[in-house]
Amino acid sequence: MSAQSGGSFTAIAMMMLVVGMGIPVTAALNATLGTHIQSPVAASTVLFAVGLVLTAAVLLFVGLPPAQAFSAAPWWSYAAALGVVFYVLSVTWSAPRIGVGNAIFFVLLGQLIAAATIDHFGLFGALKTTLTAKRAIGLLVMALGVYLAKKPR
Repeated sequence: MSAQSGGSFTAIAMMMLVVGMGIPVTAALNATLGTHIQSPVAASTVLFAVGLVLTAAVLLFVGLPPAQAFSAAPWWSYAAALGVVFYVLSVTWSAPRIGVGNAIFFVLLGQLIAAATIDHFGLFGALKTTLTAKRAIGLLVMALGVYLAKKPR
C-alpha cells in the first residue's frame, strides 16, 4: 500500500481508526439526545447545526477555496450531503430501538459492501482496486468477525 499525498499511510490509518471509534460514540450521544427530546429529527438538526458552526470555524482558519472550484466539482459529488443526512437520521432513530451495537453492525456491513464495490469499479473518482479473491475473502472474514463480535450468546 502506498502513501497518498497529504500524509503517510500509517498516520492516515490511525486518524481513521480514531474517526471510526467516534462513529458509535456519536450514534449513542445523538440517540440519547433524540430520546430525551423525543425527536430523532430535532436531535439530528442540532447535530448538523453544531457541525455547521464548527466546520465554518475551521474553514475560516484554513481558507475558503476559490469560487470556481465549487462550480468545477461534479454536480453529483454534492449528493454526499444526502448520505450523511440519511445516516444520521437513521442511526439516531434506530440505535434506541435495536441498540447502538446492532445499528453500527449493519452500518459496518454496508460500508464493507459499498467500499469494495466503489474500489473495484473506481466509482466516483475513487482509486480503482480490483476485488481479487484474496480481498473478497478478507472482506468476508471482516464481515464474519463483525457478526461474531455482535452475535448474541
